[in-house]
Amino acid sequence: MSGTISWVHVGDLHADDADDWLGTRRLEAIVADLAGVREGIDFVFLPGDNANHATAEQYDRIRAALAPLTLPVFTIPGDHDFEDGTLAAFRAGTPAAMRPFARGIQGYRCLFLDIVSAGSGGPDFRIGAGQRRRLAEALADADDAGETPLVFMHAYPGDLSDGGEAVASLFAEAGVAFVDTGHTHYNELLNDGRVVYGATRSTAQIEEADGAAGYTIVSVHDGVPSWTFRPIGAGAAGWPHVQIVSPADVRLLTRPHDPRHVPAPGEIEVVARVFGEAAAAPVAEVAGRSVTMHPVPGLAATWQAAVTIATPGLHPLSVRSGAAVDTIDILVRDRKDRPKRGRPVVPGHAVHTIGAWPSRHILGAQLGPNRNGGGW
Repeated sequence: MSGTISWVHVGDLHADDADDWLGTRRLEAIVADLAGVREGIDFVFLPGDNANHATAEQYDRIRAALAPLTLPVFTIPGDHDFEDGTLAAFRAGTPAAMRPFARGIQGYRCLFLDIVSAGSGGPDFRIGAGQRRRLAEALADADDAGETPLVFMHAYPGDLSDGGEAVASLFAEAGVAFVDTGHTHYNELLNDGRVVYGATRSTAQIEEADGAAGYTIVSVHDGVPSWTFRPIGAGAAGWPHVQIVSPADVRLLTRPHDPRHVPAPGEIEVVARVFGEAAAAPVAEVAGRSVTMHPVPGLAATWQAAVTIATPGLHPLSVRSGAAVDTIDILVRDRKDRPKRGRPVVPGHAVHTIGAWPSRHILGAQLGPNRNGGGW
C-alpha cells in the first residue's frame, strides 16, 4: 500500500517578452496563491516549454518568479526548451536539484522523463535507448521496493514519434498510477483502463475561449488518482480547496477489483484533502446524509469519514469545508458484479479522453499543438 502524495502542476509557461512576460506574471500569481497552503503539497511541477525560446533571460525570469516558493520544484524540458537543438540553456538556467530523473516521495517513485533531446526538435518526441533502459530499471526497482510509480513527461506516449504504445504498455504493466503531462495547452484526462493521464492547459498560451488561467492539484492516495483545477485571478476562490482522494471517481477507476476504486454496498471510507486553512471540519455528503469528517492521524491536511451506501449503482459524493466543495461520482457494485478489465487498446493515446468535465474545468475542446489537438 502506498501513501498519499499531492503536487501542483503549473502548465507550460512559454515565458517570453513578446507577450509582456504573461507566463511568468501568472506564475508569480500562482506562487503567491500557494503561500496560503501550509501543509499537504509535496512539490510543484513544471512540465516543460518553460522558456518559449530557451534564452537565458527567460530562465532568469522563471527562477525569479519561483524564488518566494518554499516548496520543492521539479521540472522537465519541452520542445521549446530544446529550440536550438540542445538543452544547454535549459540546464544552465535550471538548478540541478530541479531536474531529477527519479525521486522517492511519500511511498511513490516519481520518474521525470526527457522526451525531447533524443529527437530532432519540434514535435519529434522520443525516448532514447539509454533513458528507456533507465526507465525500465526504475520501474522494476519501484516494484521491488513496494512503491507505486508516477511518471512526468512533456507529452502523451501517443505523441512519441517511435515506440509510444510500447512505452504506455510498460507503464500499464508496471502499475503506474498517474502520468502527468503538459504540451496539450488544454485541460484533459485520459483513462486507458490501466493508467490515468492528465494534462494541464498552458499558463500563457490558452486557446479555449472559456479557459481560465490557473494550476492543477494532483493527488494519489493508496494508488487512487485525483485531479482538480484551481483558477487564479479575478473571481478565483480563496482557500480552502477540497479534493476527494478516495474512493475513485468513476471516470478515473482503473482497478475495479479494488474497493478504493469500486466499493461494495455498505460502509465506505471517504478520504479528502483540504488544502489551506479549513473553514470548519469538512463534511461528507452522500445519499441525503451528512457525516462530519475527522483528521487522519499523521497525515497532514487529510480527513476521513465512514459513510453508508446501501444500494449498488452510481452515487454522487461531496465533501464540503465552508464554501469549498468537491463532488465526484462513485460506482458501487457487489463484488460479483464489478466490471472486468479487457486488454488495453492503443494505451496512452488521446483516444481515451474522458471528455468534458465542467466542474473540473475540463472543457472537452482539444485546441493545442499535440497530435490530437487542433486550432493551430
